[in-house]
Amino acid sequence: MSSLTSNCSRQSCPNPIPEGLVAQNLCLDHFLDEAIVRTDQALDSWRRGMPLSSQDVEWLLTDALAVVSNLEQDADNPNPDQRDRMLELLLNISNLHELAAQHSVSLRRIS
Repeated sequence: MSSLTSNCSRQSCPNPIPEGLVAQNLCLDHFLDEAIVRTDQALDSWRRGMPLSSQDVEWLLTDALAVVSNLEQDADNPNPDQRDRMLELLLNISNLHELAAQHSVSLRRIS
């Protein structure tokens, strides 16, 4: 995995930050933890009848782009646990995106 010399911003975490997560300043494991929580919260809100905002959907799509970037970086030597978590997260984000598309949430272009 291609990574920077800096380590995760979480206290006592020695893991390097992958290039695709520099903006979040997190290692892949901590990024996945946070992204899974965001996705679970969005799904829970949806189930309680609260619509997804365009900001929520954009955040989830940004998470998806980061996951895809990390999947590409680790394609030759994947960590099976991380890969499974990334694929599960992508599936959940895809489901949320489909829900949003069915209910006309407008999106801004992600830069």
